[in-house]
This record gives sequence, structure tokens and C-alpha cells, in this order.
Amino acid sequence: MTITKTVTNFGTVSIVGVGLIGASLGLALKQAGVVNQVLGVGRSKENLDQALKMGAIDGVVDLVEAAKHSDVIVLCVPVAQMRAAFETIEPYLEPKTMLTDAGSTKGDVILAAKEVLGKKACQFVPAHPIAGGAQHGAIAAKANLFEGKQTIICPLQENSPEDTALIEDFWQSVGAVVKRISSVQHDAIYAAVSHLPHILSYALMASVINSEDAEQKLDHVGAGFKDFTRIAASSPEMWRDICLGNRTSILKELDQYLAIVQHMRKLIADNDGTGLEKLFKKASQARQDLDVI
Repeated sequence: MTITKTVTNFGTVSIVGVGLIGASLGLALKQAGVVNQVLGVGRSKENLDQALKMGAIDGVVDLVEAAKHSDVIVLCVPVAQMRAAFETIEPYLEPKTMLTDAGSTKGDVILAAKEVLGKKACQFVPAHPIAGGAQHGAIAAKANLFEGKQTIICPLQENSPEDTALIEDFWQSVGAVVKRISSVQHDAIYAAVSHLPHILSYALMASVINSEDAEQKLDHVGAGFKDFTRIAASSPEMWRDICLGNRTSILKELDQYLAIVQHMRKLIADNDGTGLEKLFKKASQARQDLDVI
């Protein structure tokens, strides 16, 4: 006998911040057939109109209306805006309504949720979809953005097992592979493997464009430079907030990186080819191993 898994219908879903992540989520939910309607909340009429035109959302509401009428609210705003969103939502948040987010930092968002929502914090299940791209805005959205990609869930002690499972199903419904870890683990890990690479990409672009011969250098860039700096085209507002929101873990990773760079500088200054090759071999092998995981 074949057992068919029941598909959950998440009812009315409101997405706050209909950019790349938010609009992609709307497209994916509708394609999966797991919602009655998707409502969009945002600051830019042009971006909301684009999301409507492409079918990522079915209508536009303000945050108060979203809080009153949604079964699930997904906060896809920059992390520094989460507290203000919680403050607007809290007075109107119905007991049946679940909250989740797509923020790249978790400790600061969870603190804001607990301080603002109080007892209602049990309705918030923090999440972080590990998906995105260098471009931003609804125009860059893709229905398959989350397919096969990790979404990290960092459940609160206040969350019931049923509510955590519901939000896990929610992200799985758009093709994500859900993993649960603590918020402390999350912020430490992603400072190293996500936040630091973006900072370094921005730093390299800043270094080149501030050179006296910047124009000549940019005229001669190749694939390697473009690959390395692709993520420097990401949203400056979002990455400003991530750096400040996760600054303790990021500073730790930056200090370690700077120590490695100083060591490499000394090897070059000392004309130590053997030392350089040993360091490069170790890093090269580790990078090759990533492709077989």
C-alpha cells in the first residue's frame, strides 16, 4: 500500500520585504500549491508592483493588516528592521498566527523578538534560508531558489514541538533541506562561511576602486576577480546590518583571517616559496574536498 503524505496548507501567508528572498518565497509557495494567498508588505511601490506583476504575491497590505489576517508571517527585511516589525505586529498578533524570518543573523533577532513580543515570542520560529544571489529586488526572484538548499531553523525554548514542526514543513514545502541548530552555533558558523566572505569581497572591491590606477585595473579584470567579487554586488543595507548584528563572531573571524594574511605576507617578504606552497596546498585540498561533499 502506498502512503501519501498529506500536504499542509498554510492559508494566508504574508511576506514582509518582497525582495529576492521574499518574492522567491512567494513564487515557490504558490508553485507548490500550499497557500490560499500570499500578501506582500514593503516600502517600495515599484518593487511591490513588480512582485504583483510576476505573481509572487496576490495583494499588498500594510504590516498591521498582515498581522490581523495572516496564518504565517515571514519577515524578510534587513535584520536591523526586525525589532520595528515586531513592535508593529505585536498588538495585533493573533494566537493562531506563526512568525518566521529569513535573517542572516539569529542572536540579535531572537533578543528583539523576546523583548518585544514577550509571551507571544513562542509564536516565532527563527529561520535562515541559505539561498540568495548577488542581485536583489523582486525582479531577481526565482521559484526554485530554495530547492535543495539548506534552511537553518533555530527553535526557541518557548516554541512548542508542533509549531516548530509546522515551520519546518513550511520551509520544506518550497524545496529546502531543513537543519536545526542553536542560534549561538548559527551565528558562529555563518560569521566564518558567509559573513566573512562577503566582507572580504567588499574589501577587495574597495581596495581596487580606491587605487590611483583604479580605472586601468578594472579594465583588465578576469574571471577570477569577477568570481571573487560577485557577492560584493549584494545589498549594502543588508550586509551593514549583518556586520553590526553579528559583530562579536565576525570580529573573531576577521582577527583570525588577518593573522593568516600577515603570515602569508611574511612568507612572501621572506621569499619562502616552500612555506607558501605548503599553505596553498593545504587550502587547495580543503577546497577540492568541498566539491565531493
